[in-house]
Parts: sequence; structure tokens; C-alpha cells
Amino acid sequence: MSTRDRTLVRCAAVSFEWPDGTVVLRDLDWAVAAGRTGVVGSNGTGKSTLLELITGGLSPRSGTVRTSGELGYLPQRFTFDETARVADALGVTARLAALRAIESGEAREEHFTALGEEWDIEERCLGMLDGFGLGHLRLGSVLGELSGGELVLLHLAALLLRRPEVLLLDEPTNDLDRKARHLLYEAVRYYEGALVVVSHDRELLGLMDRIVELRDATVHSYNGNLADYEAAVAAEREAVERSVRSAEADVKRQKRELVEAREKTDKRRSRGERSAAENRMPRIVAGQRKRDAQVSAGRHRILHEQRLEQARRQLADAREQVREEENIRVDLPATAVPNGRRVLSVRQAELRNGVSIPELELRGPERVALTGPNGAGKSTLLHTVAELLPVEHGAVEVGVPLRYLPQRHEVLDESLSAAANVARLAPEATDNEIRARLARFLFKQQRADQPVRTLSGGERVRAALAALLLAQPAPQLLLLDEPTNNLDMTSTRELAESLAGYEGALVVASHDSAFLRELGITRWLWLAGELTDKDPDLL
Repeated sequence: MSTRDRTLVRCAAVSFEWPDGTVVLRDLDWAVAAGRTGVVGSNGTGKSTLLELITGGLSPRSGTVRTSGELGYLPQRFTFDETARVADALGVTARLAALRAIESGEAREEHFTALGEEWDIEERCLGMLDGFGLGHLRLGSVLGELSGGELVLLHLAALLLRRPEVLLLDEPTNDLDRKARHLLYEAVRYYEGALVVVSHDRELLGLMDRIVELRDATVHSYNGNLADYEAAVAAEREAVERSVRSAEADVKRQKRELVEAREKTDKRRSRGERSAAENRMPRIVAGQRKRDAQVSAGRHRILHEQRLEQARRQLADAREQVREEENIRVDLPATAVPNGRRVLSVRQAELRNGVSIPELELRGPERVALTGPNGAGKSTLLHTVAELLPVEHGAVEVGVPLRYLPQRHEVLDESLSAAANVARLAPEATDNEIRARLARFLFKQQRADQPVRTLSGGERVRAALAALLLAQPAPQLLLLDEPTNNLDMTSTRELAESLAGYEGALVVASHDSAFLRELGITRWLWLAGELTDKDPDLL
């Protein structure tokens, strides 16, 4: 059996639930061979949990998980020692020390044992760093000096340096700018083992050989990349809708036939009674005929009732196959800003991080994408516009009501419900008004009363956006900082839908180009040393 055909991960009848009894996976069977597999699914369906089960970080309640060969894992969040060096992160400190000792003439056995056959270890490390756009780092560079994106790429470089047969990546592009994302895409293209990627990054999922969707506590596998998966799901949905329509028509037909059968039986009984009376049929014969007719009618009625019940069961089964997919439709006329109205004016501003913005002006309901490499100052600019940071020099003037959604959604009090959070920002709104508005953001009934800390990542973003958009006064300038981080594709779609009804000016800092295009961006800004307008095709 070739390496590409050999099963490297096998999950057999795996079930997992949280201590509170919430079922995450149930009797899951899944085999992974070499190739690129993307894992998708709504927030909370167990994507990260599945990776943790494969690594052994979690244990299944029942079933088995077996892996073959070395395994590498890049989690969504990882801790590191800020005083450690790049060589430590790459796991080569001891081998480099042994190499240095041998090169200096210390030909001791323990040095040769530590180094093994890896005489090219330093060249391999430097080549790996360069391949990930980290060629400016030294093996002695301190980790505390690196950006979040650099740490992700360094962690991935460390994994690939070990040449694992199985590589697990959990939302690897969350903290990466566009350049870093493309470096990761290249690494994914050329990786030859079994790659399993949990992601909502459409471009990354477009590189996959197969897509696995976690739904209903198990896996559903589709050959091909994201586009193939979406086409297959659309075909499934169309087939299910046809089945539902057919089952509904069958139920109507069976109801009609049951009514017609009853009417025929009643007519037949009436005719029989008249015939018996007119022909002066002996009572005993008439009674027997009546009983025979009743038995026959009963059989027909039972047959039709059984057919109706079967049709109803088939309809219920068909409806169970329908994917529940609610859409957000929100009208926000109070957020409208007239064309030509000066929304934001920045003049000769120097930000706290040293970035200079000679001039920036927004007028009317512009939709602006703020792009640029990590560390360029996008968040600092948004913080300054939102008056969370002072401007060092120059002027920043906002001409309309403003609201800001930072990366970590600090606008929400996590101990309060979505309804209570909206009430904080819209104190004049009645409880009925708040709940009616929240229902349009898909927070219905008890869901609006759950503490924010119990909501999924996508629900938190939706709750934060609902609180901001329903605030009083209504925001006519909305600032969003990386709003799609940690969101599944459904939540990203819901976020875009939420913003479709927003009529004010919008500034979004994001590396998610697919999401930005879905928002209908009208102006693209690039911040890298200086702020410039940019052709989106050149980003």
C-alpha cells in the first residue's frame, strides 16, 4: 500500500460529551489518509474538539482514536515563553549547541549523539524561516519581540521542520496578514503528508482535496475543495426540498382520498338501506349485508388512514433533512448618512505608534476596507478615531455618532444577556422593542436572555453588532477590527447580512478579502508606513 493510501488517522465509533452532558460527537467513524482535508461546520459543532481527540489532548467517552507516524499540531491559541529564542521554538537548541561544540573541536560522543545525522540543521532552519517570510529573524531572536502573525508562522515552521506525517491546523490564518496567509497557502500546497485544517478561510479551503463537515454530532465527507462542497450541499438541499414538496403533495392526496373513501362509504350505506327498504328485504339478510359493508368500509378506511400516516412520516423524515438556515434582515434607517456629509477628517495626525496620517477624509456612506500588514497600526488608527487613544499630534474629527467593535468585542458585558447589553446602549427603548429588534438578529425567545459568556463565537459577534447597531443615537460611522476572526462560514455570512441593512459609513480592518468583497466595499486603504488608496486587485 502506498503512503498516500495508508490510513494515518482512524476514529472508530468515537463519542464525546462535555461534563454538563452536552453531546459533541456521537459514534463518529472517520479515516484520514495523505492529502489535504478541510474541516468545516458551525461554531460549537466540535471541530477543535475533534483535533484535540486526535492529538490525545482529550479522551473520547467511548470509541478509539489511532494515529500512525509523527503528528504535528498548531492549535488556535498557544502559550510561549517570551524570553525564549527562535531556536527554542524550532526545537533545535540542543542540536545547534552540539554542532557548535563539534565545530570548535569538542569531539565528544554526546555531541555526535545529540546532532545525529543533521549536520545541515542550521541551514535547514534558516531556509525554513526564509520560506515563511521570517528571514529577518535570527535563531537567537527573542520570541517576545515577534508579532502574533510571526509567532504563528514560526510555530508552523517548527512543525514542518520535524517532517510530521500528520499535520493538524486549527484556524491557522486568524492572525495572519495577507502576505503571511499566502506563505501559509504555499506551505499547504507542498505538504505531502495527511493535512487536516479547521478553517473558515475560503481561499485556504479552496486548496483542499476533500471537505469534511461536522454536523449532527458526526462527519459528512465531500470530495473536492470548498467550491465542490458548496455545489454538493446546494444539490443536496435542492433534492431535499423536492422530497419535502413531493411528501407534502402525497399527504394532501392521501387526505383527499380518505375523505373521498368516507363519502363513497356513506353513499353506499345509504343506497343499501334504501334498497333494503324498497325491496322489503328480510331483516336478517339486510343486517348481514350491512355488517359486511361495514367490515369492507372499515378495511378501506384503515387502509387509507395507514397510507396517510405513512405519508405524514415520510414528510416528517424529509423535513428533518432540511438544513435550518435563517437569514438576517435588518432595516436601520436611523443609521443613514447623507451623501457628501463629512463623516471623518484626519489632518497631519501622528499616532501613538509613530504612524503618520497626513490626510484622510470620509464623506457620506462610504464602505472602507482598511488593509495592511500586521503591526502597521490598523488597530491603533481605529482606536484613535474611536477616541480610545489620544492623537499625539494633528487632528482627528468625527462628524457623526460613532460605534466601534474591537477585536475582542469588549463592548459586551459577558455576565449580561444580549437583551440586557442592548438595553445598556439603548436605555430609551422598551423591552418589547429590544426583543423585536434582537429577533431580527436571530436572538429569539430564551436565546436573547442567555448570558453572553455562554454564546458561541459567532453569536457573540452578532450580539455585539446588534448592541452597537441598535444603540441610541444610531451610529452613522461604524468601525470594525478583524470581525471575522474565529467565525465559521455561517457566522461570517450572518455578519455580512447584519451589515447589509446598515446605511452609514463603515470602516473595516480585515485580512479576509472574501468577506470584504461581500460587504460591497467602495474604497480600499492600505496602511504600511503611510496610508494610501489601493486597487483591491493589487492587494
